[in-house]
Amino acid sequence: MAESSEFHIEKLVDSLVATCQDNQAVNHIEGHDLPDKASVEQVLDMLLAILLPGYTQGKAVSPASLPYYFGDLITRVQTELTGQVERALAYDCRIRQQNDHECLSCSRATEAVHGLLMALPHLREVLKDDVHAAFNRDPAAESLDVILFCYPGIEAVATQRLAHVLYQGNIPIIPRMWTERAHSRTGIDIHPGATIGRRFFIDHGTGIVIGESTVIGNDVALYQGVTLGALSPAKGQSLRAVKRHPTIEDDVIIYAGATILGGETVVGKGSTIGGSVWLTESVPPGSRVMMAMEDLVVKRMATMSERRRREEARVTL
Repeated sequence: MAESSEFHIEKLVDSLVATCQDNQAVNHIEGHDLPDKASVEQVLDMLLAILLPGYTQGKAVSPASLPYYFGDLITRVQTELTGQVERALAYDCRIRQQNDHECLSCSRATEAVHGLLMALPHLREVLKDDVHAAFNRDPAAESLDVILFCYPGIEAVATQRLAHVLYQGNIPIIPRMWTERAHSRTGIDIHPGATIGRRFFIDHGTGIVIGESTVIGNDVALYQGVTLGALSPAKGQSLRAVKRHPTIEDDVIIYAGATILGGETVVGKGSTIGGSVWLTESVPPGSRVMMAMEDLVVKRMATMSERRRREEARVTL
């Protein structure tokens, strides 16, 4: 075999090590441990099992077993999530070059996890409203069970509501890990920082994007492909902590493919935003926003039977 095609593992190893020397390299070496992705996702599955008992783990849950069911899951979540939150906080302190006691204190992780666990009864009530809103709005919904088993919006919203609690507690990394897991599974991208009201309905959902500083009121419905985004994303880090995403007030419907941008943009209560609308300014309550129909061209095509009759007439001639 020619020398040029020989495999030298030592040279390959040296080349790979060299790629890790740059300060901008994509590696995590000599730092605090990052949260473990598999463990963080396992905790999310347990939390979803608490919010939706009997739906997510393929196991029957009886009324008599509920105390043991909840007790077991809560204990496991408390132990595993506290450790992962501690790792996330330690990492965050390192990259911000802070070593103070408050930053590294284990009590922050314990308090954050306890806060999330104590919020679970309220989150179950809110999620119940979301499920009933989906059933009441969608005539294709056969039952609540179908919505809970099949509708991607429920998983995406339930996950975001959990992540939002940790986000509000200033816990880094883990809230985004949860919502990105939901994004990969459902095609719905909701930042954990978004504030979402009650009875929120996502129909179909694929391609929906909801940015970090979005505020959504009660009884809002979104269809697939909706973007609630920011203007001037090229400014990047200079816009951190600035409200960049729109406010959607109560009782708004936003149809497929609509794009609404900007932190000062407010969609007033009771408005309807039509499909494919591009909106960068506020609209008052009760507005109906749609694309201009005069740009739409409709041509009537001959039916199959009409084309067949024409062909038969030509043959006869």
